[in-house]
Amino acid sequence: MKTSPLLSIFLIVLVDVLGLTIILPLLPFYAESFGATPAVVGMLVSAYAICQLIAGPPLGHLSDRVGRRPVLLVSQMGTCAGFLILASAQALWMVFLARVIDGLTAGNLTVAQAYISDVTEPENRAKSFGMIGIAFGLGFLVGPALSGYLAQFNHTYPILLAAGLSFTSIMCTYFLLPAVRPHAAPDTGQARVSQWKTYIESFKDAQLGPMLWQFFAFTFAFSTLFSGFALFAERRFRHNGAPFGPKEVGYVFAFSGLIGAVIQGGGIGTLVKTFGESKLVQMGFAAMALGFALLSFSYQISYLLTSIALLTFGSAVLRPSLTSLITTRAARHRQGMVIGLMQSLMSIAQIIAPIIAGLLIQQQHLSMWALAGSLFCAVGWSLIAAMK
Repeated sequence: MKTSPLLSIFLIVLVDVLGLTIILPLLPFYAESFGATPAVVGMLVSAYAICQLIAGPPLGHLSDRVGRRPVLLVSQMGTCAGFLILASAQALWMVFLARVIDGLTAGNLTVAQAYISDVTEPENRAKSFGMIGIAFGLGFLVGPALSGYLAQFNHTYPILLAAGLSFTSIMCTYFLLPAVRPHAAPDTGQARVSQWKTYIESFKDAQLGPMLWQFFAFTFAFSTLFSGFALFAERRFRHNGAPFGPKEVGYVFAFSGLIGAVIQGGGIGTLVKTFGESKLVQMGFAAMALGFALLSFSYQISYLLTSIALLTFGSAVLRPSLTSLITTRAARHRQGMVIGLMQSLMSIAQIIAPIIAGLLIQQQHLSMWALAGSLFCAVGWSLIAAMK
């Protein structure tokens, strides 16, 4: 019996996201165990993003030419190698090396999204991209909880589990994912030379340009949250008389994952049919801006969970809707290029936001850190007027 390509890509993304979400709540505390300050933790996250920025567009173009499956395999192998180095780290420089290797091959999600574009029609694309949202929701539900539990015994246990999951993802791609011919444009020297011209034209497009800037605003806010939350929570909240640690942060991320899974599993397709993708983008930015604002003055766990619920709802409806709008606007033979450009925008946001977050948290400007995320969501919301 032939396996559905979408089912295969869903399983692959789910396993990849599980590995990511196992590392996410642990990494700041793991780096601190080697003497890293909040500012250095921010630099660690940024180093990964810098490597993503360098590798993202070439990986997208390469997948347009040779196909998604081989590029996805190389990306997954890099992720697995990075996790193994991270688990064996004896000094902070090895932690940086692990993240650099992972970043240089970090095309997993980018290529997976391009693959979905290849096998779906525009009218079904938002629902199909919602599968990635479901994978993220399930990953954030299970991964951080596993990380928080295992970190109680040894910080390397969650990392080894992530490496095992990454290897499983490689096996799933190799044995389950069908090869699909990408919608490639003719491979000419002129096309390669005009790559940057195409990027500039994308931003000049009256409708595509504002959506790309919206995507940047979203990823900046999202990166602000997840690069700084662990250090913010460690300094702001206490449980049973002790500051938040990997266990508590992991469980908060798991709570976020539960909400995300309910929203995505409950039918992003239904939400799109009811409100439309543009309206969901607007609602998503508004919910995230409110969530950040509430988080800025939260000192009680009940307020914290309310803030996380708003932030999760906003990102859960915003990401697939905005991605669908962007890829629908782009020509089919440029899907890989546009998604690679989106990856670059995400990388730029992930370079800047963690450094700012680390510096603000190190200086104890905790409320200002949260308000920075709220500001970028408000900017993203305001760009809706530019498309009318």
